[in-house]
Amino acid sequence: MEFHHVSVLRKETIDNMITDLHGVYVDCTLGGGGHSRALADRLADDAVIIGLDQDADAVAAATAQLSQAKCRHILVQRNFSQLEQVFLELGISEADGIMFDLGVSSYQLDTPERGFSYMQDGPLDMRMDRSRGKSAYDVVNTYSQEELYRVIREYGEERWAKRISEFIVAGRCEKAIERTGDLVTIIKKAIPAGARKDGPHPAKRTFQAIRIEVNDELGILKNALECAAQHLKPGGHICVITFHSLEDRITKQTFRLLATDCICPPDLPVCVCHHHAILKAKNRAISPSDGELNENPRARSAKLRVGIRK
Repeated sequence: MEFHHVSVLRKETIDNMITDLHGVYVDCTLGGGGHSRALADRLADDAVIIGLDQDADAVAAATAQLSQAKCRHILVQRNFSQLEQVFLELGISEADGIMFDLGVSSYQLDTPERGFSYMQDGPLDMRMDRSRGKSAYDVVNTYSQEELYRVIREYGEERWAKRISEFIVAGRCEKAIERTGDLVTIIKKAIPAGARKDGPHPAKRTFQAIRIEVNDELGILKNALECAAQHLKPGGHICVITFHSLEDRITKQTFRLLATDCICPPDLPVCVCHHHAILKAKNRAISPSDGELNENPRARSAKLRVGIRK
């Protein structure tokens, strides 16, 4: 399947990201290269774009997308948790703008064999980088009931997490749960019929939770945001697009921490933390326009948060 991904909040992100048309910019989540291509179209020929993505399919698609770009571009298959290492390897210490587009791409959702979608049957995988790590199959079939409950409750914010974890364990006792369709069937059985009439698809929150667990999406986010802020030039901008409350909360909290001088307990008479603010966060998140939502309903939960390096 051809890699297709509609970049959310593209204009708003690029408008907020560019501070110097000749500068260095980092796209920590290439996807299909939509944001980077829009960035390249605006930058001068001597500018540099560095792109990261742990999905080999995404890097290949972004390479094609940027093939006609006039500015220099360096694309690498890396998770954004390795951002510090990428800066070191490239000999670049500062960037004028850094962006993160969190979550899962349209291509990953629409490709059944990647195992991300609860709408299409496929193997339980959900790995952004299919060359390494545990898969959704491993989580569903090897985690204890208590571990499954924790993952589904914390990462999916699912009110029926206890019943779903119980039904998953009971189901895998009969046979291994190998496909997304099998997992969806179990989740639907676990959630009472009356609770399934309104709201999102009954499997949405559980699939989100398992995907986050498989890719450690929340565990790496705070450190990556702090690393990005440290590598911004004074006046440089960091742009983060979030799609659910958990990653948005981490982004807000990290921005707030980076914008705070002292983080000592309030009862201490003098500061001993020596923490200094390096970021100024814009107060309000930017949401998609009505026009974008009409063209791309998947953008409805997206928020763009922007921080400025002091």
